[in-house]
Amino acid sequence: MFTKFFHDLKSAGLPVSLREYLTLMEAMEADLAERKVEDFYYLSRAALVKDERNLDKFDRVFGHVFKGIENLADGVAAEIPEDWLKLLTQKYLTEEEKKQIEALGGWDKLMETLKQRLEEQKKRHQGGSKWIGTGGTSPFGSGGYNPEGVRIGNEGQRQGRAVKVWEKREYKNLDDQVELGTRNIKVALRRLRRFARKGAPDEFDLDSTIDATARAGYLDIKMRPERRNTIKVLIFFDAGGSMDPYIRLCEELFSAARSEFKHMEYFYFHNCLYDFVWKNNNRRWIDKTPTWDVLHKFPHDYKVIFVGDASMSPYEISVPGGSVEYFNEEAGAVWMTRLTGVYERAVWLNPIPERQWDYSGSIKMIRDLMKGRMYPLTLSGIDAAMNELRR
Repeated sequence: MFTKFFHDLKSAGLPVSLREYLTLMEAMEADLAERKVEDFYYLSRAALVKDERNLDKFDRVFGHVFKGIENLADGVAAEIPEDWLKLLTQKYLTEEEKKQIEALGGWDKLMETLKQRLEEQKKRHQGGSKWIGTGGTSPFGSGGYNPEGVRIGNEGQRQGRAVKVWEKREYKNLDDQVELGTRNIKVALRRLRRFARKGAPDEFDLDSTIDATARAGYLDIKMRPERRNTIKVLIFFDAGGSMDPYIRLCEELFSAARSEFKHMEYFYFHNCLYDFVWKNNNRRWIDKTPTWDVLHKFPHDYKVIFVGDASMSPYEISVPGGSVEYFNEEAGAVWMTRLTGVYERAVWLNPIPERQWDYSGSIKMIRDLMKGRMYPLTLSGIDAAMNELRR
């Protein structure tokens, strides 16, 4: 099995050497993984992966070779005991019962009540309508039903109604080396390109040389600057959560954009833009880039492309502290307005089919903040978005 693992890694394009493989075998012989699958995952990743851009390829090969083992890099952590988050039962309510469940009265009241619950609750709880637990009608916990709640933990079935989620999640960087199954995305992106000859005259100009030689009567060599794409692009990718089903599509777009735009910068965010973004999902909490720095570093002539499903709680857009991962001092709408104020040409590409947009309040809010410049992440949508950016 280990030999197959090694060969599959090489077949996937990872630069794995025999020396690194033997090092891993020595570590296994020394029982450094302690016969635990999760420990072996981290041990083999440390021994065989030298470049963080290959982590996603490594994960795919690992999951294929060691069947039944998925998402080993993911962890669930909360500020309450983990075993409280184990979903033991799913409570099914009738539609009439669900209609009888009332919301607590808005964001401030919801968070104030949660704080009181955390201070008062001393033991594990499941079912019921008050305490933090699983499978009940309480606004706090997981696996139950409440029209306005805070999900704590990520196991079991979800009702999709939480206004805030408290959990630790790890997101993967997009792989910019994905081989596209079609060139159509590249063709669509090419509508945005604008070529000009700038810089030092370092390219041989055959037509001008022939013309000048004919006029002068002797060889007169002419040079010209290389013809370059002058368009500069900023791309912001929504990472993790509800965007996981669209990773492959985003990777294809990322690969195409990298090949088509020489002047391209990219950043990751989650759900909505706030006061920081990041370049590496594995280091997003220790290697952050303040959004103010982005606005000041990249001139206003950059074209901006957001890629995300815009599916979230409206609180994440409209109120301070609405972020699902930390307390943001300013609402996401404030930062979106700032960015679109600096960059006149900005669009949003949404992987969710356009016919479903009207069913989500948050999509409508983001679309309004983008002044209607939201397009489906399809070939025709990309084509329309590039035409918008060229205007």
